[in-house]
Amino acid sequence: MARRTARPVKGPSAFWDTSALVPLCVRQGTTPRTIALYKSCGVVVWWTTPVEIASALARLVRMKQLNYSDWAKARKLANALADAWSVIQPLDAVRHKAMQLVDRYDLRAADALQLAAALVWCEDVPQGRVFLTADQKLQEAAMLSGFDAKQI
Repeated sequence: MARRTARPVKGPSAFWDTSALVPLCVRQGTTPRTIALYKSCGVVVWWTTPVEIASALARLVRMKQLNYSDWAKARKLANALADAWSVIQPLDAVRHKAMQLVDRYDLRAADALQLAAALVWCEDVPQGRVFLTADQKLQEAAMLSGFDAKQI
């Protein structure tokens, strides 16, 4: 189900959507809050999260909000941070739950897969589990699914 790498975790774990992790790699308005949350809890992510972070960073370069030097630093930091994450692998259960979630909530496929991975992580008992995201629709769906969903 989840794979743990690198450092031991201090405090409880939370499920981190990609949008919640990008501010750790690139300075944004939410970066200070995100850093504090990152220091206080372990990180559980969906299998595609590193690809989604790479996509977000490339998009920032294309939008000229990030120069090449800062992009290279952000990619290096993202790779280093990923060494400490627990990763939910691409299981049939994740795909099945995601298919149910797109029927139930107004979610894009990638967001449904994120939420489905979080549900697999908590074994379908999201009460008392934290789900972090910067996406309002995903936060609402996570809350409706039973998570303590917090918007970064």
